[in-house]
Amino acid sequence: MADITTTNTIANPAPLGLLGFGMTTMLLAFHNLGLYGIEATILTMGIFYGGLAQVVAGLFEFKKGNTFGATAFTSYGFFWLSFVAINTNLIPGMAPADHLSLGLYFMMWGILTLFMFIGTLKGQRSLQLVFLTLTMLFFAVAIKDVFEIADMAYVAGVIGAICGGLAMYTAFGTVINEQFKERAFPL
Repeated sequence: MADITTTNTIANPAPLGLLGFGMTTMLLAFHNLGLYGIEATILTMGIFYGGLAQVVAGLFEFKKGNTFGATAFTSYGFFWLSFVAINTNLIPGMAPADHLSLGLYFMMWGILTLFMFIGTLKGQRSLQLVFLTLTMLFFAVAIKDVFEIADMAYVAGVIGAICGGLAMYTAFGTVINEQFKERAFPL
């Protein structure tokens, strides 16, 4: 039998996943800051870039053997798809989500994200900050919905803009650092 050697030629899927997450989160943050309502821009971005692009990135992280990246990107990709479904009443005949159920939905995502944050503690500082701010964001939105505190939307908007910006910075830094084969962006 001949020995067959394979080479891993899969590009790093993390920047795609981070950009899908970061850019979609920024759009939702602009909504939470009161710039516009939930509308087609956020929901369409949520389906295609926040949702599908992250799921694709997650599947490639599975292929690369990165359990953390695979879990994070597929989970948050499906978060965006479920968020769109909730906001468009996608399932016929179902009552729209109420404040309590939405708050509990965001609380569950906050718990998941808290544990994912713990998984970043031996990694890049920028990724730690993404997951820390995302944990804060999910809990802020949960508090807004459970206790019906409208002002928490603005707080969530600020945290979301920081979180989305950090995710985009991490993605840009990863691409540039890999392209130039040096640490041009501190991560």
